[in-house]
Amino acid sequence: MSKHVTVSPEEAADRLAILELVEAYAHCADRRDAKGQMALFTADTHFVVYMNAKDPKPSQELHSREALAPVFADLNQYAATMHFLGQTTILSLTRDRGIGETYCMPHHLTIKDGKRRLMIAALRYTDTFVKMDGTWLFAERQLYVDWIEERPLS
Repeated sequence: MSKHVTVSPEEAADRLAILELVEAYAHCADRRDAKGQMALFTADTHFVVYMNAKDPKPSQELHSREALAPVFADLNQYAATMHFLGQTTILSLTRDRGIGETYCMPHHLTIKDGKRRLMIAALRYTDTFVKMDGTWLFAERQLYVDWIEERPLS
């Protein structure tokens, strides 16, 4: 069992703000709000994708907020998406920096020639958060794909 400790109101507010940051990322993705999604990252952000979570070599690595634009625009190929968030665990937190892990199961719907297909992925994000001018942002986001399932829909 975990031991519950008392946290200050400031730390509680920071933890809530970090959870809202993670939720905003998924919300913006599903609404195709690429500009809003990019605004959640520092200008010099580091975004790393591991399409195979067991492979230590990343499949993609980006080094700025602007470099994220085509990644987020890529979601436009889907008729709809829904990113279901699991737990977000904040592993460490100071006044202006934190590290956490979030589980996510994005559902991506494709419609081609009248046929619908669904792709579901099991993702984990390892995040480094920074607080800048009172706002929490992603300084680094590492995306790990544990598995992908694809299936036709009726």
